[in-house]
Amino acid sequence: MHLVIIGNGITGVTCALTVRRLAPTARITLVSAESPHHYSRTALMYAYMGHLRLPDLKPYEDWFWEENRLGLAHATATALNTAENLVTLSDGTTLAYDQLLLATGSESKLYGWPGQHLAGVQGLYGLPDLAAMTRDTHGISRGVVVGGGLIGVELAEMLHTRGIEPVVLVRDARYWGAVLPPEEANLVDRQFRENHVPVRYNTELREILGDEHGRVRAVVTTAGDEIACQWVGLATGVVPNLTLAKTSNVEVDKGILVDEFLRTSVPNVFAAGDCAQHRRPAAGEVLIEQLWYTGRMQGETVGHTLGGQPTTYRRGIWFNSAKFFNLEYQTYGQAPAGPTEGISSFYWEHPSARVALRIYFGAAAPHAVTGFNAMGLRLRHEVCEKWIRAQAPAATVLAHLGAANFDPEFFPQHEKAMVADFNRQFPGQPVVLKQRKGLRAMFG
Repeated sequence: MHLVIIGNGITGVTCALTVRRLAPTARITLVSAESPHHYSRTALMYAYMGHLRLPDLKPYEDWFWEENRLGLAHATATALNTAENLVTLSDGTTLAYDQLLLATGSESKLYGWPGQHLAGVQGLYGLPDLAAMTRDTHGISRGVVVGGGLIGVELAEMLHTRGIEPVVLVRDARYWGAVLPPEEANLVDRQFRENHVPVRYNTELREILGDEHGRVRAVVTTAGDEIACQWVGLATGVVPNLTLAKTSNVEVDKGILVDEFLRTSVPNVFAAGDCAQHRRPAAGEVLIEQLWYTGRMQGETVGHTLGGQPTTYRRGIWFNSAKFFNLEYQTYGQAPAGPTEGISSFYWEHPSARVALRIYFGAAAPHAVTGFNAMGLRLRHEVCEKWIRAQAPAATVLAHLGAANFDPEFFPQHEKAMVADFNRQFPGQPVVLKQRKGLRAMFG
């Protein structure tokens, strides 16, 4: 079997390694023009800030690829002929495949703003974006970041560490309003204020203005305000990269349509990661998943199928994590940003406004826990997942909360204060804090 994988991100590489383990004689070729090696996209910001060198972004040493007989075509895949099982590359060559995985990832989402083509205007997704940002922010005094998601706060922090003033434009009334409840959003806003990063809420981009050299000189908001700047970071989301798929008869919608085995509409062609759209997602799951860990899971799922062990993909309990300057964030399960029918929540915040926990649970008895938001503290993934899967009552979770604390030896304990506050807010569900051994009794 010759397996061709378009893309050498986490999805493509995970698939390649899984197939190599299960099918030792398979020929595997990864296609990517971006870099001659796999690298960690999530660490790009740390390279810009000087915490890591570019070689540090590589999870594997250079000898790893030859050792595992993984070939790389350092080119762009420009056309796909599924009738003849051929991929055409930008250097004019073609690759014949027996099985093909499209792991083409995402690209920055643009909205057709006037001036978005100007020099110094960009998103942040891959190594070319990092190189452009490093070049175009050298020696500047101010940059504007458009968007209030995870990439937006990363771009603001990146500029801030180089002494460049970031101005952040957020169209919602609060930071990440579609994801975070007001209390959690306020903690993130406090991080912006403490780091002297101005944020303009209820503000959208209308136009980007350029100078006589074709470089950005200012932005204009929908309120008509003009903000002088020398760089603009577009953090308004990403969309699946469908460029190659659209050269073929592979069926696409917002993403490349796949079934539960991540098979496309064409035989011997799979799609996984950011570019894939699930035809029939499981209850509580979304059509397109654009996270590092879901990309890894999908790559592993396809790898098992291609390696002779047909496997359906199921993401399981939702999870995400991030860091807003000095504030860590974790979320598990169903964690809605606003009031949701049938779901209640308990929120506790430390007086310092640097630590908070929200526990979501069913409004009706037995008040089964459905999700968590943790700010400034770390919860154990496996513990939170078990509680959600077991539909553990909120009172039971609070009683055994210490078992979920990831840093019991090094971080202050807050369980007593949390339980006391829960008992004040929900007197009908009295909780007595238990020792950590109680969790082992629950789950074995």
